[in-house]
Amino acid sequence: MSSDSAPMNLTHHFLIAMPGLQDETFSRSVVYLCEHSERGALGLVINKPSDMNLKVLFEKIELRLSSPEFGEPMVYQGGPVQTERGFVLHEPVFADGDKPEEAVYASTMTIPGGLEMTTSKDVLEALATGAGPRKVLVSLGYAAWEQGQLESELAENSWLTVDADPAVIFDTPVEQRYDRALMLLGLEAWKLSPDAGHA
Repeated sequence: MSSDSAPMNLTHHFLIAMPGLQDETFSRSVVYLCEHSERGALGLVINKPSDMNLKVLFEKIELRLSSPEFGEPMVYQGGPVQTERGFVLHEPVFADGDKPEEAVYASTMTIPGGLEMTTSKDVLEALATGAGPRKVLVSLGYAAWEQGQLESELAENSWLTVDADPAVIFDTPVEQRYDRALMLLGLEAWKLSPDAGHA
């Protein structure tokens, strides 16, 4: 491998936990990678609901819901880092003029591939009134890997990777997301052996 080869970049990919990954946080998890560079990686687990829905979260942060149905979706356990902090994964929201480069919310990361992740309270305020993005996943906490750590875990067969499909995040029932993500690779969970080697 030459030294000028491009570093691995799995931004806007799913990490799908292999059966051998027994860590409680990540067992049978699907992680959406918001960012991956030579410095490390950041992602949100998209298939581990917490015991809290948006209504409870909004009460905790003293936001009033304009309509009860806005409070029904579950809040997810996004990962083990900063579990008191909210992360909102959502479809792009454009400011006036539909220019994607104009962020609508105060603290938004635009993810190459088409989604955005916002950490500021203004997106929750918009959701509470029904004015926010229509397709959202709200999580507490995130998953992070230090420089080289994710690459090591991939080499150990802890994860499968595949280009992310937003329909798995926003349109698939939570209990089907793991299997649906595997289907993107043409795989089924029962075919995966915990001690599978490299192909």
